[in-house]
Amino acid sequence: MKLQLPAKVRGILEVLNAHGYEAYAVGGCVRDSILARSPDDWDITTSATPMEVKALFSRTVDTGLQHGTVTVLKGGEGFEVTTYRVDGAYEDGRHPKEVIYTSSLAEDLRRRDFTINAMAYNPRDGLVDLYGGMEDLQKGVVRCVGDPMERFSEDALRLLRAVRFCAQLGFSMEEGTRQAIFRLAPRLSCISAERIQTELVKLLLSPHPEYLRMAWEAGITREILPEFDAMMETPQHTPHHCCSVGEHTLKSLTYVRAQKALRLTMLLHDVGKPQARTTDAGGRDHFKGHGPVGQEMAEQILLRLKMDRATTETVKRLVQWHDYRPNPTEEEVRRAVYQIGEEIFPLYLEVQRADMLAQSQYKREEKEQRQKGVACLYEKILREKQCVSLKTLALTGKDLLTAGMSPGPDVGRVLAALLDEVLEEPSRNHREYLLARAAELMEKI
Repeated sequence: MKLQLPAKVRGILEVLNAHGYEAYAVGGCVRDSILARSPDDWDITTSATPMEVKALFSRTVDTGLQHGTVTVLKGGEGFEVTTYRVDGAYEDGRHPKEVIYTSSLAEDLRRRDFTINAMAYNPRDGLVDLYGGMEDLQKGVVRCVGDPMERFSEDALRLLRAVRFCAQLGFSMEEGTRQAIFRLAPRLSCISAERIQTELVKLLLSPHPEYLRMAWEAGITREILPEFDAMMETPQHTPHHCCSVGEHTLKSLTYVRAQKALRLTMLLHDVGKPQARTTDAGGRDHFKGHGPVGQEMAEQILLRLKMDRATTETVKRLVQWHDYRPNPTEEEVRRAVYQIGEEIFPLYLEVQRADMLAQSQYKREEKEQRQKGVACLYEKILREKQCVSLKTLALTGKDLLTAGMSPGPDVGRVLAALLDEVLEEPSRNHREYLLARAAELMEKI
């Protein structure tokens, strides 16, 4: 098998080979190249020690000398070059106590997580596949290298990574690997929130975010996202739905584009339903107020996962407003844009559509027409540059002060009243009219 390597990668391999060292592209870049996917980065493994690598290249960065890794810089790009190694005993479910260099490529590949990530390649020797990675790629299977209990005990994050690779590649899980995950899922409690978050987001942004079900079945979500287990266990006896809250959530993830805030919103949009659920005398479930409840829960979950503040704020607002359904009139849409926020209103429209598509067919045509009407009016409001916020109001607080108003909370109250009038009738958004109305309002204060 012949793979196309970037010229810079070939150059690094050639330099190492020319000085008597073995060197191969290794891991995910080899896997992705075989699958005709574009690798995100290229990693190199070599028999050369870090100091020997540094001696051969003029520009290097000591990115992980304790793990045998040096980054070689070529034309503004960095390529991690790591010495063949075997890991010592793992004492914390994440880090080996020591790293021992080895001269054996086979030993280096043996310590890797999954067979599909344990292949190496260089143009001289071709593909080195000692643990059945190619066969598993052809079968579409994620399988541990060697004993799965041993591999997962070395780094518990691999439990979630296994599901993530299945989701990214559309693969199934080898049975022994699946059983080991189920047995060792509680070990995820020793993994940092940041590492959990990284893997979870990659899973959600994959072509198969619904594979989160696999994580639930294996007991992973019980450890990292117990709120999702509650959703899977919450039925929805209502004509609007035909499955549990969790199954609806999984379905909704597939109907929204792979954008971080959107996928996280669909994951959490109904997280408040288990708490808000009530059942009437006729056996029908109701979930009144699940948006605000979900907003608070979403914030707690995202803080727990150490999510960045911007994403957290966006998801919170989208969860809060995801079930808000304005009528398709210009005034209601303007007010909705103001309430929800100009920046995230387009995302809100995407969330509402994904939510609807994951529901039953009950009143589907009526729901679609309302959503289309709102979206069309939103586009009209944008085209006509209608005012939908204080930012686009033709009068500012500074203007009111110049007109003689004293600083204080009354400035905000007057601006809010003026905006309310403009949201009702956008033609009023003129400086002269607003100044006159402001003078009237100031007299009443």
